[in-house]
Amino acid sequence: MTALSPTDIWTGDYLVQNGLISLRQLDEASELAEQWDSSLSDVVMARNWVRPIHYYRTLAERFGIAFVDLRADPPDAALLSENEVELYARELTLPWKRRANGRMVIATARPGPEAMLYARRRWGRDIEIVLTAKFDVLWSLQSVFGVRHSNRAVLELAELDPEMSARTVITRSQVIGIWVLFSAFIAGLCLAPVATLIAVNAVMSVFYLGNFVFKGVLVWFGARRQQVNAQALDADVRLLRDEDLPVFTILVPMFKEPEVLPILANALRQLDYPQAKLDIKIVLEEGDNETIDAAKALGLEGIFEIVRVPASQPQTKPKACNYALRYARGDYLVIYDAEDKPEPDQLKKVVVAFRQMPDNVACIQCRLNYYNAEENWLTRLFTLDYSLWFDLMLPGLQSLNIPIPLGGTSNHFKIDVLRELRAWDPFNVTEDADLGIRMTQKGYRVGVIDATTFEEANVSQSNWVRQRSRWIKGYMQTFLVHTRRPLHLVRSIGPLGTLGFVFFIGGTMLSGLLNPIFWAIFAAWAITQTSGFDSLFPPALLYLNLFNLVLGNGMFIYLMMLAPFRRRWLRLAPFALTVIWYWVLMSTAAWKGFVQLITKPFYWEKTHHGLSKHTANEVAQAMQPQADAA
Repeated sequence: MTALSPTDIWTGDYLVQNGLISLRQLDEASELAEQWDSSLSDVVMARNWVRPIHYYRTLAERFGIAFVDLRADPPDAALLSENEVELYARELTLPWKRRANGRMVIATARPGPEAMLYARRRWGRDIEIVLTAKFDVLWSLQSVFGVRHSNRAVLELAELDPEMSARTVITRSQVIGIWVLFSAFIAGLCLAPVATLIAVNAVMSVFYLGNFVFKGVLVWFGARRQQVNAQALDADVRLLRDEDLPVFTILVPMFKEPEVLPILANALRQLDYPQAKLDIKIVLEEGDNETIDAAKALGLEGIFEIVRVPASQPQTKPKACNYALRYARGDYLVIYDAEDKPEPDQLKKVVVAFRQMPDNVACIQCRLNYYNAEENWLTRLFTLDYSLWFDLMLPGLQSLNIPIPLGGTSNHFKIDVLRELRAWDPFNVTEDADLGIRMTQKGYRVGVIDATTFEEANVSQSNWVRQRSRWIKGYMQTFLVHTRRPLHLVRSIGPLGTLGFVFFIGGTMLSGLLNPIFWAIFAAWAITQTSGFDSLFPPALLYLNLFNLVLGNGMFIYLMMLAPFRRRWLRLAPFALTVIWYWVLMSTAAWKGFVQLITKPFYWEKTHHGLSKHTANEVAQAMQPQADAA
């Protein structure tokens, strides 16, 4: 533990003398400040014991310096440098005014000798210190630089690394390549129709076989890796000391989701991590007044901050996250969705994993699963799908050093690498998967650990199709972006990585598009017993197709039955036998995503949350601690 500084001791006594906190609260705050190696001020604000305006005014009085309201009297924009915004946000200190005699006045939300020393090193000895509120510092930065940061959030990747941006949906060379293949297919139909169709059938059949084999291999390696790492990670977490933990930024992008906000806030309060070292940003569109008002009404602790994203197009989650990233104060950063409930020790596991893994591991993906798994048929199948994907396949990709397409939440980043890569692509509607592939091409790796975030599974099939169609459209965008330079792709991630990318990204989207065609052929043959297809299926090809149909799909059903065993959710396993309708929904979503890729590639299809019958109970549980406190 680190002993309290004299500044903290004086501050605590003064807060008690002025009736802002009780002696019991002072004792608790002092103990936590020592345990966490945080300032007493950070602990008091994290506990929400004092209204911020009262707290900072009292501190100004205690230190005998002026308090300034930056909203009423904003800083001189000419003194602020856009290149230092991240520094201002981290230190909560910025230049405010310049006096007539030339003296610089520095506004800080971290009073004490440390702030004075920092300010003198940065702006010289001839300065004057005034006190302001933490949120006013961040609000001022967004007021001055918000429009520019919004533009950079949209355009920075597209302008500085255009080959990696989905702003251009398809390049001229890709159009030419598709035209050549289509022309060759048409010419083949005209000159040798049967031979051409047999060749296409053979290519697709081999692709299906490769997809089956590849995913079976992933599950094998993924299962072996998980057995080795989980217990060792838990043991190392128990050895962590709170005082050695870094500041962790949590971004929560939301849009028109006020009903699930209490669930999220309560879940983040339950994290087993020093609260004073959490930098939680609820990222909202500036026109989303309903959710903004709901967030204000919750009376959130000082670790929470509402970030309003200026209106611009495209209005997407990655653009909002890019904007909020400018004001992040942590060493690490994680994305959580509005309805997420991460396991309490997840952040600590991530810190341990980053320290143990090689330096080039820039992101750690945690597992995702659902807390309403048994609500209806769709939630059961969705849970089986996610269990297979996150519990087995992604660890398999990690074992084989194949690029990992990140999931939409619980991605933990080294924040300096995230900024180096210009973060997320706002034109890609599956920005997380794209970032995982881009990160690998830039020489970094993604790790996967045994820590779970629980979400609300879609209970509505139409809502599920909207969500899945966006994901598959994003996979199509990602595939197009990263195959623009095939030789560069092979050189940067290797032949095995390229093969894995083709099967994992390409196979996911292509199988959804092709399945209805093969189903239709099989149904026509089964119903009519026609011999019209015989010429297209010579014996060797017929047996290969039958193998794919029976054993390949059977293997997928078996793997889906196997997936929940790791979590002991044995009641879900029999529902894997009903997966055929789930695949029909998948193909519906794939074709919808394909059409949208052509007609409106950047449109963000909104997934509605809070539809589960569990939502009301979750909200009630989340609000109960506040009701008890009142």
